[in-house]
Amino acid sequence: MLTRRIYLLSPKKLSPETIAVAFAKTSRSPESFDEIAAGLSEEASTKFHEKWVVGYGHASVAEHAILHIAFENVSRLAVECIESNRLASYTEKSTRYQKWDADLYHVPVELDGHPLQGEYIRTCKLLFATYAQSLQPVRAVVEGQNPRKENESEEAYDRRIRSQYVDSCRFLLPAASLANLGMTANARVLEHSIRKMLSHPLAEVRQIGEQVKRVAQAEVPTLVKYADKVPYLVDTASALAEQGQTSTNKPDPNWCKLVNYDEAGENRILAAALYRYSGASFTEAFERVKAASSQERLLLAEATLGRLGPHDIPLRELEYTTYTFDLIFDQGGYAEFKRHRMMTQTPQELTPRLGYATPRRVSEAGFEASYCAAMDAAADLYEKMAGWNSHVASYIVPNGFNRRVLCTMNLREAFSFCQLRTAPNAHFSMRRVANAIAGEIRRVHPLLAKYMQLSREDWQEIETRSFTSA
Repeated sequence: MLTRRIYLLSPKKLSPETIAVAFAKTSRSPESFDEIAAGLSEEASTKFHEKWVVGYGHASVAEHAILHIAFENVSRLAVECIESNRLASYTEKSTRYQKWDADLYHVPVELDGHPLQGEYIRTCKLLFATYAQSLQPVRAVVEGQNPRKENESEEAYDRRIRSQYVDSCRFLLPAASLANLGMTANARVLEHSIRKMLSHPLAEVRQIGEQVKRVAQAEVPTLVKYADKVPYLVDTASALAEQGQTSTNKPDPNWCKLVNYDEAGENRILAAALYRYSGASFTEAFERVKAASSQERLLLAEATLGRLGPHDIPLRELEYTTYTFDLIFDQGGYAEFKRHRMMTQTPQELTPRLGYATPRRVSEAGFEASYCAAMDAAADLYEKMAGWNSHVASYIVPNGFNRRVLCTMNLREAFSFCQLRTAPNAHFSMRRVANAIAGEIRRVHPLLAKYMQLSREDWQEIETRSFTSA
């Protein structure tokens, strides 16, 4: 009788390319994984990948080669492209828990020798100076709302309240702000990521793509060797941009619109749940749910979701219905929203044309005039730059400006997003968005959405409490 074995092929001993080959060869070799790996060399691994991954297109093999890449001093605008890969993992420097120094911004190479370069630098300095000046008065407001505890050290006190005042001040930071992040991805995802970066309209992102390819090739020389610019991505973006110049870009008070959903979505999910645990066809299960009484459907919903604990993930059958939202919210909120990559997200280009939000604590600190002056200066410079290069102009747009985002999520992802982002420790911008989305889903699918475990507040309360204007 064979003994079960479970063990690591350690990246401390084997290269990512060799591990990928060891796993790939098991489909045709009777040997154990460690025996296969012991017989491989770097040269043999390269030849294998050249033949099977490159030559025959068996790209899934590359998924076994995992890389961890550190990015330092890249702009928040570049981060959007880096983090746009659904199947990679990221952790980035937080604007909620860290403070930004005055010189932490990117000056795009496109501005070299341009008449607006000086004004760009001055406006970045103004935004960062205003940010630094806002920290103490906004902190004073937070201190009044959250008194220091007896015997609490200054360091511990600041750590406890820091996110509350930095949360409001960060609305001033422009998309040019520099960030650090870590990325973990397999070589197949990384190849796609490099192609996207090399096809990007911003020189910074293209340069990052070249650097990522260079450092990745030190570990997986074959698997990202042929990653290059994709004419389809470049040309399609240009063609659609030419067709899309029709919008007025006016602010819309209806900032959370549910624009599409499946009216039969609840029945579809309940039928899929029945399908899993019965021998019926989906059509039979669906017809049974349609014919069920309200009480029977209630019992079926309770059987499907009633046992969910606070850290449980709902059944995968909740993925059988989706919701599409057209949203408008601040760029700082979008920086967190984009982390939910299981959704399908389509952000529009970052501009100041949808207006900006003003955090209430900024107003309560008596800092609103300075805040607005800095935001208006950034908007004015954007318009000067946009006629020349709207992509580069986006660098100067601060977090407080609103952005339009189209997104589609299934109900399972909605549970995850809404429960996480309505939690008391979530940023108030995201609590507002998540509560509005949850409210719309509960409106159209109350039978299942009632099982979302949310905090007891609505988005209007959050907006009134957190913003002077949004």
